[in-house]
Amino acid sequence: MNEQDLETLISECLNNFYKNRLKAIQDLKLIDVLSRKNPYLFRAIGTENASEIVEHILRAHLSSSDETIFGNEFFEPIARIASGGKTSIGAGIDVVIETDTKVMAIAVKSGGNWGNADQHKKLNSRFMEVRNRLYKINKSFDAVIGHGYGTKKRDPSPERIYRDISGQTFWTEITGDPDFYLKLVRMMKDEPQKHKAEFQSGWYATINKFTQQFISNFCHPDFTIDWEKLTKLNSGGTIH
Repeated sequence: MNEQDLETLISECLNNFYKNRLKAIQDLKLIDVLSRKNPYLFRAIGTENASEIVEHILRAHLSSSDETIFGNEFFEPIARIASGGKTSIGAGIDVVIETDTKVMAIAVKSGGNWGNADQHKKLNSRFMEVRNRLYKINKSFDAVIGHGYGTKKRDPSPERIYRDISGQTFWTEITGDPDFYLKLVRMMKDEPQKHKAEFQSGWYATINKFTQQFISNFCHPDFTIDWEKLTKLNSGGTIH
């Protein structure tokens, strides 16, 4: 892949990342987010500012969602296009690279710390299903979890058929370019700064909207926080 095409691809992927990043907070509902947060902790650390609570829950949500969105909108399409691979041949598998002798099935993850044991087991089962479907084509099957960043490298164990590769090792293997992982950050150029202003505008608008809703629903007439009402939303249940 030449550098001009890669730079264009990176720009498109960053645009999609920021679009979905903004949508992730604009689609949130305050009640849903508050119902998952610990009101006792907010009370215990002396939080008395509605906007402080709102900003905290929004930042926590963004922190957890950013990694997934970036993997889906940046690492995954770049891995597929830059490698010349095809789209999924099974749920959970993002890129397929096929040669005359081998089929490489790749699940692209942002970083190495993804999922729990059950999710790893489920993905391993999906790789096995794909391998079984391809059994008759007489090609070797290489199941890979590719991490967009990091240094994790782990060969398959008897319990799983996939191997983990990360960062430079991953990008070099699928593109043949040992410098590719650096080009990804180098060729972002000033694109993040272009998107940042638009995102910040949406971010502050969401903070303002949620703060207004919080004050209307979870504050006393004197604008102090109604901790009991907030706790009932979060933890109140039917007593039998």
